Amino acid sequence: LTCQAQVAFEELAELAGLSPELLRALVGSGALPPTGSGPAQWHFTAECVVSVRIVGRLREDFDLDANALSVALNLIERIHGLEAQLQLVRSQAPVLRVKR
Repeated sequence: LTCQAQVAFEELAELAGLSPELLRALVGSGALPPTGSGPAQWHFTAECVVSVRIVGRLREDFDLDANALSVALNLIERIHGLEAQLQLVRSQAPVLRVKR
């Protein structure tokens, strides 16, 4: 299942509860890839909303700076990718029966 919905920069900031400056820092670090040529035209995938909301909670809970949040966001995205791969492998693997 792939969601093609796009979220504007301002909307993402509001949904995540993060400042535009912090979002710009995440984009600048490469942790949050937008489409478009500048903040006024930036759009993000719907999947980014979930990850950025998690980053917002991490910032609130641990008072992390932009660099730490960038690392956290990269790790979250990596985990999501690995979980998707694992789900695919599990769906293609034959059912194993355990003898008792």
